[in-house]
Amino acid sequence: MTGFDDTLQVIGDIQSSASLEQVCGNLLVYTSRLGLDHVMAGIVPDEFAFASRPAATILFAKWPQGWMDRYIKKNYVLDDPVVLQALIDTSPFSWTDAASRFAHSNSSGRVIGDATEFRLCDGFALPLSTLEGAMILVSLGGEGFAASPKERGALALVTAYAAGRALQIYGAAPRREPPRLTGREAECLRWAAVGKSEWEISQILGISEHTAERHLLNAKLRLGAANRVQAVAEAIRLGLIA
Repeated sequence: MTGFDDTLQVIGDIQSSASLEQVCGNLLVYTSRLGLDHVMAGIVPDEFAFASRPAATILFAKWPQGWMDRYIKKNYVLDDPVVLQALIDTSPFSWTDAASRFAHSNSSGRVIGDATEFRLCDGFALPLSTLEGAMILVSLGGEGFAASPKERGALALVTAYAAGRALQIYGAAPRREPPRLTGREAECLRWAAVGKSEWEISQILGISEHTAERHLLNAKLRLGAANRVQAVAEAIRLGLIA
């Protein structure tokens, strides 16, 4: 079985999940291989909205006992570098990257320091979006996160798919007719699914890198995705690419 076949198997397990708890469990079975055995996934309808209504916006969670209580009590959402990073950049990122970006903030440093007390030393986060424009943030953490660029790509795809399945179960993802993709858009997404860059896709398809980038951008817009990873996950879910 190839690495991508393995990813598709995990995606199949997640799609067959009948509850949010099963989505969470199937995701963590996969991510624990990379040192990520805790997760929080929530809808953020507007800036920091889930700070005052956490129970209404959490899709699924498996966080160390006591950490969520402290997080809510101290209103850490306002200073969490992972949340702050997600609000300004929709690309997948590591907690270490976010911590470095906000290293000037003492309050963000306190959040990071407290998290390590619960063995949340590093992690991976993926901002996504709903068709209505709300942000979804999936944050995975553990004692040690280590992954190659290829593994990070697969991790992002599986995580995006899990978030989409959770939205379906939660009832926040309206049923819709699959958008129509052009043949080139679908081809570009298929190659993006196996981790090819815009330049590599351009070489495979015999088009310019700019054209490959444009096809991926158009596909992302048609699918209402925040980033390329979410576009691929949605295309797989809707049966637009195999």
